[in-house]
This record gives sequence, structure tokens and C-alpha cells, in this order.
Amino acid sequence: MHSDDYAQFLPPEYRERARVAPVSTWWQWRGRRVHIARAERPEAGVRVLVLHGGGGHSGALWPLAAAVAPDGVELLAVDLPLYGATVEPNPRSVRYRDWVELVCDLVRAETARDPRPLVLFGASMGGMLAYEAATRTGAAAHVLATCLLDPADPAARRAAARTPAAARLAPVLAVLEPVLGGVMMPIRLLGDLGRMSANPELTRFCARDPRGGGAKVPLGFMAGFLNFEHTAPTRYTGPPVTLVHPADDAWTPPALSLRVLERIAAPTEAVLLEGCGHFPVEQPGLDQLAAVMLRLRDTVQPVRRSAGESG
Repeated sequence: MHSDDYAQFLPPEYRERARVAPVSTWWQWRGRRVHIARAERPEAGVRVLVLHGGGGHSGALWPLAAAVAPDGVELLAVDLPLYGATVEPNPRSVRYRDWVELVCDLVRAETARDPRPLVLFGASMGGMLAYEAATRTGAAAHVLATCLLDPADPAARRAAARTPAAARLAPVLAVLEPVLGGVMMPIRLLGDLGRMSANPELTRFCARDPRGGGAKVPLGFMAGFLNFEHTAPTRYTGPPVTLVHPADDAWTPPALSLRVLERIAAPTEAVLLEGCGHFPVEQPGLDQLAAVMLRLRDTVQPVRRSAGESG
């Protein structure tokens, strides 16, 4: 499936911008050939790194990001291991901590090679990835997240897992990880992909996408996420965080993200995208998201580094 296939689900007024095709580039990371989609704009003052979540990939999110990104913003979107076009030599070994470490290393590499401010735009699970990478690296200029799903919150674990029983089994899965961690399961059996979108056709499309919702992941990945200890919001040391949570999200209700946001030890803002489901493609929420992106382009500040710091 091509990213153009996802553009069809956007409102007509956004589709032309959504179909700006990226260029595929590759980055070697710990034996993996990581795919990064890019639309390089040397004249742009701000760069935005798009991070997908479970059941997503760069091609799924590219049309959305391209549609709402104003002129003067350069986009790049990574395929995390198990998804998209990234070449993963040992899928059974992939764990959530690998995602965290990969994103941190990618942020350091991108900010070391390019001095322009880098905004981390995380969708779904990618929201907490953006948050975690920002506080661990100190290199991002802003965090934009559609969701802040912290598995330390039992309600968030219940939302992330396919069934309440699966969420309750998180501690058991951690104990059994050495034995069962490499068992591959369709992601749709682990996460509630049936709530991916308010548009049933888009939901079915995501579930059939072999690079996204149709992929398989090891049980150890899900166990690792459900038991992962993200940096506590009160100990967050990263840049400002803007939450753009879909107001009508039936998978991860806005309240789950808002109670993380309100405890973050940094400037924060919340914008609820009106009329949008978990995969935000509806109006007027898209106009609101575009307005946030425009404001970030005009206000985001470069990261101040201490003397001798390389990123």
C-alpha cells in the first residue's frame, strides 16, 4: 500500500498537499536498515520528525503530516522495527525499549547533523516515544503528540490492550517473557485496532495493511510496553509539550492523555481536535491541527546547548 492510499481518507481540501511524495532514505542502526521518509526543504526553518505507534508506519502518517505541515517546515518520518519498510533481521527479538533507544539515537543524529529546531510529532504510542526521547536527549525543540498513553496508568494499559484480561496479565507476561517473548502475534489480536478510526473504511484499511495493522509483533514487545517505566511527568526535563488529542477518540480517551499532560514539569498546551477519531482525519479537527503546526513553525526556538555539547 502506498501513502497515497491513506490520502484518500482526508477531506478534499487537504488531499493535494497530502500527496507530496517523500524520498526514501536509509539509516543503519544496530544491524537494522531503518527506513526514513523525507521531503527535504533546505529553506525551511523548522524540521518535524513523525513517529508512528502500534499498527502504523511512515506511509500511513505521511499524508496527514504533509497535509497539515505549513510552508517552511521540513518533514521526516521513520519506520520503527516491525513496521513499514525498515529491514529487521530478527523480528522475534524486537522490544519496546528498542523503539525508545532507536528514537533517542535518531534524534541525536539528526540534531547533530542539522542545527535547525527539531519538533517530535508522535501519533498514538508515538506520543510517549516523542516525550521520552525529548527528555532523555535534551535535543528536541518541542513535543507534539496526539496521545500520551502511559502504561503506568492501569486505565491506559486497559486502553492499549485488546482486552481487559490482557492488560491485567501484563505482570505475568513480563515473567514469562524469556519463554513466550518471541511468539509472533498479529497486532490486531493484541491492540484494539477496531477503534483505529471513526471511519470504518479507514479502520479496515489500516487492519489490512501488511506494513501496519496487518503486521505481526512478538508478545515480548507488547509485554515490554505494558511494563515499561517512562520518565515520570514530574521529572520530565524536555521541551514544551503540546497535546493534540482527537476529541472523539474511542480507543484512547482524551482523559488518559490529559492526566499525564497536567503533571509534566514543562510548559504544556492541550488542543482537542474536534470531530476526530484516534486516527485524526476529520474536520474541523484537521484545521485545528494545521493551526497548531503553523504556530509551532513561527514560535519554536532552537535548543540551547552547553559549550562543547555535540548532541
